[in-house]
Amino acid sequence: MTEAPQLEDIRKAAERLRGVIHPSPLVRSGYLTRLMGSEVFLKLENLQETGAFKVRGAYNRLSRLSPKERQRGIVAASAGNHAQGVAWAAARMGLHATLIMPEDVSIRKLLAVREYGAQVVLTGSNYNDASAHAVELAGEQGQVLIPAFDDPDVIAGQGTIGLELGDMLDRDTALLVPVGGGGLISGIALAARGICPGVRIIGVQTESCPSTALSLEKNAPRTVEMGSTLADGIAVNRPGDLTFPLMRRYVDDMVCVEEEGIAGAILTLMDKANVIAEGAGAVPLAALMDGRLSTGAKRYILIISGGNIELNTVDRILERGAVKMGRLIRIEVNLLDIPGSLRRLLDIIADEKANILHIFHDRLDLKNPINVSSVVLNLETRGHDHGREVVERLKEAGYRVKQAF
Repeated sequence: MTEAPQLEDIRKAAERLRGVIHPSPLVRSGYLTRLMGSEVFLKLENLQETGAFKVRGAYNRLSRLSPKERQRGIVAASAGNHAQGVAWAAARMGLHATLIMPEDVSIRKLLAVREYGAQVVLTGSNYNDASAHAVELAGEQGQVLIPAFDDPDVIAGQGTIGLELGDMLDRDTALLVPVGGGGLISGIALAARGICPGVRIIGVQTESCPSTALSLEKNAPRTVEMGSTLADGIAVNRPGDLTFPLMRRYVDDMVCVEEEGIAGAILTLMDKANVIAEGAGAVPLAALMDGRLSTGAKRYILIISGGNIELNTVDRILERGAVKMGRLIRIEVNLLDIPGSLRRLLDIIADEKANILHIFHDRLDLKNPINVSSVVLNLETRGHDHGREVVERLKEAGYRVKQAF
């Protein structure tokens, strides 16, 4: 079996990355600090050139290839971020890369890989299908397989994040790290514990794919069924054979978060920290905000692992978040179908300083009498209190108001 990396391997990886991949910013969030009652810092790996931490491990692994291996070319499987990291590193080194990705991969991630000049093959419905095909291709064509997480050089590359935390690590600090196959948290834990043995390491997965959480509970790698999740970057149904022993040794706790919590965390990072995070990158905040941690810490460092999120996903999250915060309400009002009735309704809404986003005026609703029309409005408000004020004002004016949300 391949030997696990050591702290010295991570230090050597940092030297290889020097001047090529720059340390990501570590910023303190005033809002989250006030909200949680503990200092909260964000390690912004979403600001890497490829939009995610994966470029660290990919570059370190490719830099270790022999001249003969470079001539053979490389192949890798990924749902997106590892593919981008490998494609970027391969382009920088002048290597031919074939990336195997699921057929339903994010369009943004697919286009990014192609922009780096890599050959892309779409196959299967998830990472496991793509991985199996990559192994098959490597065997048939002799290309070098670059694992997404279960590789000592990949783990060491990801571990350079831990080295960058330096003096921030102490016994009162907890690191919250997204977990898919375990490469990121294994590397960070090795580095962080090497700097400060007392620092706490907490992994975060999703309720829809709790592979490592279950494996740690059973004390052996387990395979789980994968459900649909916003955090597709960590949707891995089994931890690695190399990463699992490292996680069992170094990780203090593994928690799981729900989809609503992930969406809320993405929105909070946008709204309160001006940070764009994909689902996998937002799970540490979801765990913190949803109270999933068993014990507290004076300082939390959240690894925001990536920011490659589709624009249409952002749009849906923003709308749902606006509903949750009371910033968007939908009401239905029946009006007499006579001139001026719609204007009088809209005048009241304008007086209450609510903004009309959408309006649907239906004169053909068969549930109503022939002289009554139905009006559905989506209104932007300042929050729950303002929304209630708008509805109450309409009721005081004699309207029967149905509120959908």
